[in-house]
Amino acid sequence: MSSELELMASSLFINVVPDMWKAKAYPSLKPLASWVSDLIQRINFLQKWICDGIPPVFWISGFFFPQAFLTGTLQNYARRSGISIDTIGFDFEVIEKLASEITEKPDTGCYIHGLFVEGARWDSEAGQITECRPKELYTEMVLIRLIPEPNRKAPTSGVYICPIYKTLTRAGTLSTTGHSTNYVMAVEVPTDQSQRHWIKRGVALICALDY
Repeated sequence: MSSELELMASSLFINVVPDMWKAKAYPSLKPLASWVSDLIQRINFLQKWICDGIPPVFWISGFFFPQAFLTGTLQNYARRSGISIDTIGFDFEVIEKLASEITEKPDTGCYIHGLFVEGARWDSEAGQITECRPKELYTEMVLIRLIPEPNRKAPTSGVYICPIYKTLTRAGTLSTTGHSTNYVMAVEVPTDQSQRHWIKRGVALICALDY
């Protein structure tokens, strides 16, 4: 066996994703068994999209490059409205429903799911993020609707500008946009606390956990 195949065999033995697979795959911290299961889910998501048409809810964690999907959503709105894409931004609406309960696409924008909250949790009763429970590291986030809006001005209070990262490391190489390649976008999440309150707790939305 070559040295590459020997390293791959060693990785398979200890339930780690082989380096030669990592080099071609999406960022992930999962062990091999969970990684394969996640890969199958991604393939099924895309296959269903091909066979059944555009889904009413998008599993944002299932994209290799989520930023391209977000840009495509803005481009579709820009073409339909005849507006320059540079003037369009996203408005955000948190939807208190499960992905399986949504059967129709919104008129504009899209629904996304598959995110996890680190450092806080979503309070469905209060309709905002709140402190996480004891020994609770991550919680599942409810649906979020992304709504393209021309010349949008972000609110100055009542929301936490929460970053979305692909993995828990929150680190990546610097891209041409000036952001880490692990960074996806920032979402405005309702809150009654200050921005600093959640920044100190390191609250963020994560596409994929490490298990």
